[in-house]
Amino acid sequence: MSMLSPPGVYQKRQEKIYEWMFQEGISLIMIEDFEGRRNQAVRWLSGQPGDALLFLSMNKCSLLVPWDINKAVRCADVDTYIPYEEVDRNPIKALRSAAKELGVPNGSRVEIPATTSYPHFLRYVEELSDFDIICHEGGVWAELEKSRAIKDEAEIKIYRKVSAMTDEIINLVEKNVRSGKLKTEADVALFIEHKSRSMGCEGTGFPTIAAGPERSFGIHAFPSYTGERFGGSGLSILDFGLKYAGYTSDVTLTFAAEPLSKDQEKMISLVEKAYKLALAEVKNGEPARNAGIAVDAFLGRHKKTMPHALGHGIGLEAHEAPSLRSRAGNDWILELGMIITIEPGIYDPVHGGCRLENDVLITENGAEVLTNSRIVRL
Repeated sequence: MSMLSPPGVYQKRQEKIYEWMFQEGISLIMIEDFEGRRNQAVRWLSGQPGDALLFLSMNKCSLLVPWDINKAVRCADVDTYIPYEEVDRNPIKALRSAAKELGVPNGSRVEIPATTSYPHFLRYVEELSDFDIICHEGGVWAELEKSRAIKDEAEIKIYRKVSAMTDEIINLVEKNVRSGKLKTEADVALFIEHKSRSMGCEGTGFPTIAAGPERSFGIHAFPSYTGERFGGSGLSILDFGLKYAGYTSDVTLTFAAEPLSKDQEKMISLVEKAYKLALAEVKNGEPARNAGIAVDAFLGRHKKTMPHALGHGIGLEAHEAPSLRSRAGNDWILELGMIITIEPGIYDPVHGGCRLENDVLITENGAEVLTNSRIVRL
């Protein structure tokens, strides 16, 4: 049983999928979370932090096939287990064993991961010919994406916790950059890593991007940090997130140090205005792409472009649904409980980059900003 979530939370999430399975006539689904085939839905539905197969059957039973049975017994909240070695660490054999254990009759419709390659799909069909094997991009994978996009009470509670810790580190980084204790990109990135672990986090949610004035012109600097100076004259970008109980925050600050050119001051002003515009646009029931369209139009009037989406959902992964991308085809509608990033940015090969990103909860009263990222003037 996971110790980081209240009792019953995983059963409630499973219940949503059971209801969908009943409506669609799917008797068994398999979700895979192994190296090269990661799917955080396993953790979302069971609490198991990776390296396992999760099976849900229409008769409302859950079965986990973990690589590490000791970790699974401690972390996962499921009805039963089959150690992976008992099925020769073979997902096809695991599926057959799970179907037998869960009483799934021959001829039943069984849905396997949409990421399964075509050659492997053919193997499933050949070796499990007594079942109707289904593999497509829609189905349960679309249902899981939709369900995970709307955070439940347990997830929102975790986000308030990780946001508070993120703000604490933001304040500490600013203090130590100002005092000169953190001089380089590596100093900043390693400070965040060390502090996050000491605060009880699983670490950072993704590789920290610390780009000083010489490297902030890129959307995502490569390498993500070096021994170059950070916070010196010009614009420095810091993009990081903390992972707590599996969930990651995602914030970006820009450190602006004098002297700044007129172009750099203009970039800062436009990013701050674009951020405020976006906050006013993200509301329950509104198309997710509308905020991106508004910000793109605003920047366009000032002859600037933003080469990335305005924002995205966050959760057990750093990038989840919905997208705030302005492109046609983005059909997501913002709903209560969604947690998204808002991150307008402008980048210039000469003057550097400026980005401002915070995490936002969609509520009945509009956007509730969970984190306190900002433009830091040094």
